[in-house]
Amino acid sequence: AAGTVPRRRLPASDMGRGLSLLLLPLALLAAPARAEGGTAAAEEVRIEVLHLPEACIPKSKKGDLLNAHYDGFLASDGSKFYCSRTQNEGHPKWFVLGVGQVIKGLDIAMMNMCPGEKRKVTIPPSLAYGQQGYAQGKIPPNATLIFEIELFAVNKGPRSVEAFNQIDRDGDKKLSELEISQYLKEEFARDGKERHPSAHDEILADIFKKNDHDGDGFISAKEYNVYQHDEL
Repeated sequence: AAGTVPRRRLPASDMGRGLSLLLLPLALLAAPARAEGGTAAAEEVRIEVLHLPEACIPKSKKGDLLNAHYDGFLASDGSKFYCSRTQNEGHPKWFVLGVGQVIKGLDIAMMNMCPGEKRKVTIPPSLAYGQQGYAQGKIPPNATLIFEIELFAVNKGPRSVEAFNQIDRDGDKKLSELEISQYLKEEFARDGKERHPSAHDEILADIFKKNDHDGDGFISAKEYNVYQHDEL
């Protein structure tokens, strides 16, 4: 449903810090969104800058952690199919740019964008939900989408070298189950949220399932930097 909720910006410390790290998948629009073969090259995302701050730094790049509000409209009739301000008590969304946590058109549209910038972007079907559409999101097949985006923050991505070194306590360039387990315990203690006792073990198992590609019981620097995500 369209509508507005007073904006509340989350400080960086409330991101769950590194919990979004290699952990829980995030998504702006959680639905299948695969570009249709052969057409993407001929179609482009159209970007209109609505507002550009005088100090436009830093500019977003692949792997950065972004915080933004956005509204989504169908280009065919202008109807709104999504509004981030009506979800999560109106908090802006956090997601990693350029790794498939959003539709491909949004990954493209939000590159080189700075905090405080506003854009209106038009995304062709081949870079959105393609021929299949997304019925749950009220997006018909072959729909061109328009998003109005306001970006609030650009931070170092969760898979930065700094984040890896923070977890890799023995400096052997690979993350052990013990190192990640300890990191999870510390993050849980920092955010203070109540969790089921099994949450720690479930998240730890999920991390290794999605990132330990060679099954050696460690997550190497290479595995850590290969962005893994559920198909969106």
